Amino acid sequence: RVGGHAVSGQPFEPQPFGPSSFAGTVRAARFLPPGGGIAAASALHLGRLFVIMRTLARHDAMFVFDLAPLPRLLRHGLRLAAKLLARPRERRKWRGTQPGERLAEAFTALGPCFIKLGQALSVRPDLIGDELARDLGRLRDKLPPFATAEARATVEAALDGSLEDLFLAFGETPVAAASIAQVHRAQIADPAGGPPRWVAVKILRPGLERAFARDIALLHWLAVLAERTRPVLRRLRPVAVVETFARTVRMETDFRFEAAAASEFGALDRSPVSFRVPEVVWSHCSDRVLTLGWVDGIPVDDLEAIDRAGHDRRRLAQEVIQ
Repeated sequence: RVGGHAVSGQPFEPQPFGPSSFAGTVRAARFLPPGGGIAAASALHLGRLFVIMRTLARHDAMFVFDLAPLPRLLRHGLRLAAKLLARPRERRKWRGTQPGERLAEAFTALGPCFIKLGQALSVRPDLIGDELARDLGRLRDKLPPFATAEARATVEAALDGSLEDLFLAFGETPVAAASIAQVHRAQIADPAGGPPRWVAVKILRPGLERAFARDIALLHWLAVLAERTRPVLRRLRPVAVVETFARTVRMETDFRFEAAAASEFGALDRSPVSFRVPEVVWSHCSDRVLTLGWVDGIPVDDLEAIDRAGHDRRRLAQEVIQ
């Protein structure tokens, strides 16, 4: 039960880490694959690192690894090997494109962990520059969706019922897709007997936990390596940063935490402020599915659309601060 509401899925408490689930990220604390030792773990991570380098090379985005905290010899060796294996025709197709576009495509190909990294970088133009941040911004909500059949199967398994019984209508085409989930517009019956309600159904990407576990294990291995070989980086505590990232992702991939936070936020006294929080539809929520009331709106970073709609940006900013 969350906020007094019954929800579907596994127990709400954070689960122990195991090798076959996302929570297995914490097995990454030791970076030992099942049945393997330190040498096997290192070989596993080096293999994944090589795939990353090759993907970046094929997208002509190797520039990002110039900042990697790897030993110089290892970085140059992996970079040379990756370039040798990169397909020339694939690299040629990126001619004339912006570096940020190439990096965004490479991060998309590498999976959710790197998409999250790109999202984080996209809001830090102070670190990577305005142009690169703008190009990486597409990773926030313009990613390729997964198949509707997989979305239907996930919803039915998570909510323990057929889609036809759960919804009056369910949009076949997702309205948005991001690194962790995609959103479908749907309609449900009003339990109070009122008119049907439109809702937004957020569905976790299939296979997400395993993909995150693999790459967070790699990041932890790199962080340990960085602390050992680059003493100047120890003050930044890269291992602690990765462990914090792992805990954050664990919460983001259990939608019951998001539902509870939205419900609590919506219950706050906000009388001086003219905004509302979409209602959580608890009967249609689980650890892998989040259903909220549908709201039509304008992206907060689309300033021209906000102005065309006649909104006072200064007043909006004041209300957000309040």
